[in-house]
Amino acid sequence: MITDRVRLTAMVILLGCGWGLTQPLTKITVTAGYQPFGLIFWQALIGAVLLGVIRWRQIGAMPFTIKTLSVWLMIATIGTLIPNATAYRAAFHLPSGIMSIVIATIPMMAFPIALALGNDHFSLRRLAGLVLGLIGVGLIALPEASLPERAMIAFLPLALVAPFCYACEGNIVAKWGTAALDPFQVLFGASVIGTLIALPLAVGSGQFFVPLAPFILADFTMTLSAMIHVLVYTGYVWLIGRAGAVFAGQVSYIVTGSGVLWAMLLLGESYSLWVWLALVCMALGLSLVQPRVAEADPLRDNRAHG
Repeated sequence: MITDRVRLTAMVILLGCGWGLTQPLTKITVTAGYQPFGLIFWQALIGAVLLGVIRWRQIGAMPFTIKTLSVWLMIATIGTLIPNATAYRAAFHLPSGIMSIVIATIPMMAFPIALALGNDHFSLRRLAGLVLGLIGVGLIALPEASLPERAMIAFLPLALVAPFCYACEGNIVAKWGTAALDPFQVLFGASVIGTLIALPLAVGSGQFFVPLAPFILADFTMTLSAMIHVLVYTGYVWLIGRAGAVFAGQVSYIVTGSGVLWAMLLLGESYSLWVWLALVCMALGLSLVQPRVAEADPLRDNRAHG
């Protein structure tokens, strides 16, 4: 039905705008001087508490085995600790809009990893998307006029660690699954494990902090970013179940575009022509790397199963 498609498209836009908003919120938070491991601890704790409140009846039924513990540990490390630690450090030095453009490399990095693990088959179209993604990164890194300060180029490789980790995480899940855990159980367990790991790291590195009154803007942006992440992730999982992974994957376009626009609106950022060309290359690369919608009509598949 047309109404279904409109509603689901609106959901894609809403989720993408929410995810895109977390980039300038992170920029505001790290600019205040909060360090990565301290931020990771609080955001993981906020996420675990919020998920626990939303789905508290299901916590007692969560299976606790070596396999489930392995899944939670993998998601907590590859999906949270490592990418967030590097992304927070990079976000301190790079414009928020650049971070939003860089995150669009996730599906491009995922493609060669998928080939190596046997999760996907070779395609010239997707190879072209990967090449466009590399061109996009090059347009940010190579021209002297691309970044506000040339010294920022040193932190671009650090920013690329997070999308690489997310690409690995997605392929690992696609290859070996989640030990029969549903998305809520995966995210809640990973948030708890992430909290337990991040606490000693934050204390041992001297990065632990406790927000105290009078609260500063960074305290609110940190909390809001953590809440948005949980709510958007939950909505994204719902969208996959309702409309299919191919349709839901289009949220990547909105995340990148809205992240740039949010940064312009909230942080007053402006970009050179090279950055805008990089954004175009990333968008084209995404369109080629992602599966064609024609390969799986989400609304048709949903009607067939419902």
